[in-house]
Amino acid sequence: MDTSSGQSILYPLHRCKTRHLVRHAQGFHNVEGDKNPDAYLSYDLFDASLTPLGWKQVDNLRQHVKASGLSKRIELVIVSPLLRTMQTAVGVFGGEAHTDGVDAPPLMNENVVNSSRHAISSLNSPPFVAVEPCREHLGVHPCDKRRGISEYQNMFPAIDFSLIERDEDILWKPDIREKNEEVAARGLKFLEWLWTRKEKEIAVVSHSGFLFHTLSAFGNDCHANVKSEICTHFANCELRSVVIIDRGTIGSDESSTNFPGKIPQGLDLPSDVADEKLSGSGPSK
Repeated sequence: MDTSSGQSILYPLHRCKTRHLVRHAQGFHNVEGDKNPDAYLSYDLFDASLTPLGWKQVDNLRQHVKASGLSKRIELVIVSPLLRTMQTAVGVFGGEAHTDGVDAPPLMNENVVNSSRHAISSLNSPPFVAVEPCREHLGVHPCDKRRGISEYQNMFPAIDFSLIERDEDILWKPDIREKNEEVAARGLKFLEWLWTRKEKEIAVVSHSGFLFHTLSAFGNDCHANVKSEICTHFANCELRSVVIIDRGTIGSDESSTNFPGKIPQGLDLPSDVADEKLSGSGPSK
C-alpha cells in the first residue's frame, strides 16, 4: 500500500459516513425528452411519474438491494419531493404490499397517478423524509415542478414532509432556470446538512442533474478512474454508494467502537518511546 503517493487515505471510522445515492427510475419526461428536448417545456409532463419500464427498473433495484443486504443497513431514506423520486424511493426501500387493517400508514397508496401499483407498506422499512434541497434544477421545465405537499401526503401517507415549509412550490419559476453552479452550491450545502444527521447509512433518491453537479465538486485529488466513478451522469435507477469523510469536524459524533484503554490503569511505556529516551532523542521534560 503506497501511502506516500496519495493513493490511500486513513481516517477515523466515526468521521466517515456512507451515503447510497440513487437516481429515480425512468419517467415519462425522460422518454418524451429523448424524442424531442423541447418536450421538457411541456406542461403535459408536469411532475412526471414513472413509466411501466421505470417500475420494472425499481423492481430490479429492489431485488439487488435485498440480495446485497443493503436493505438491512439503511437507517434513513431522504427523497426529493417529486412523484418520480418518491415512487422510486418507496418502491426500492419500502416494505412489502400494504394490507388493510395494519396499524401503520402505507408509504404509498394503491394506484397512485394510475400507476396500477399496489399500496406499499411502511412496516419493516426505514423512515422516509422528503426535503427540497435535493430537487432537480429548478425552473422552466414543468416536469421539475412539484405538486402541493397536501396532495403528496394523500399519495404517500408515511413519508415525512415536515421539513418542507410551504405547501405550494415557491422555488420553481416559469422563466428562470437554475444555473449549474447554483445546483452544485445547493448540493454541497445539502451534503453538509446530511452529515449532521446521526444515521451512518442513508439512502438519497434524487435526480440526474442534481447528483452530477453536486458530485462534480469531488474527486479532483483522485486518480482519473476514481474521478470518473464519482462524476459521471447516473443512469435511471442507478445506485452508487460513497463514503463521506469529515475532514473539518463538521460532525460531533463520537466513535461507538473506539476504546480508551488503560482500564484499569497501569504502566504502559512503549519500547520505541523507551529507545528514544535512552538515545536522547525523545521529548524533553
